Amino acid sequence: MRNELQELGRAVKQAQYRQHRALDSALSDAGTTLAQWDALRAISRSPGASGRELATATFQTEQAFGALVGRLTTQGLVERRPGHGRRIEHHLTPAGEQILTVGHQVADDILADCFAALPEADRATLLGLLRRLTEETDA
Repeated sequence: MRNELQELGRAVKQAQYRQHRALDSALSDAGTTLAQWDALRAISRSPGASGRELATATFQTEQAFGALVGRLTTQGLVERRPGHGRRIEHHLTPAGEQILTVGHQVADDILADCFAALPEADRATLLGLLRRLTEETDA
């Protein structure tokens, strides 16, 4: 049982590593990185979110996300605005929206390639299983 679980864990990590390498390489050609595109995606999903919320959404520490969003702000892709109290809200600029759109196109192509070996029904099953695992973990 232990070896089977370790093999399963390694297979999930190997698939994720392959996907991340391919995405990072293709996004680099588009003028961004996987971490930057993921941050833009999180901000787009939750405009006005705080750094803490966005760090959680992108699986980063607050400090790492703060450094990343600082670079995105310098590049003119993200705008920080004062919120209630000490809260700083994050919003995409039009240039950030453009990079996000290009990133979506790149990701669609890369992910289609990464999951090409699985028929649509298998992809749906895999997604359902992974959602069950993450829901149990997040609860």
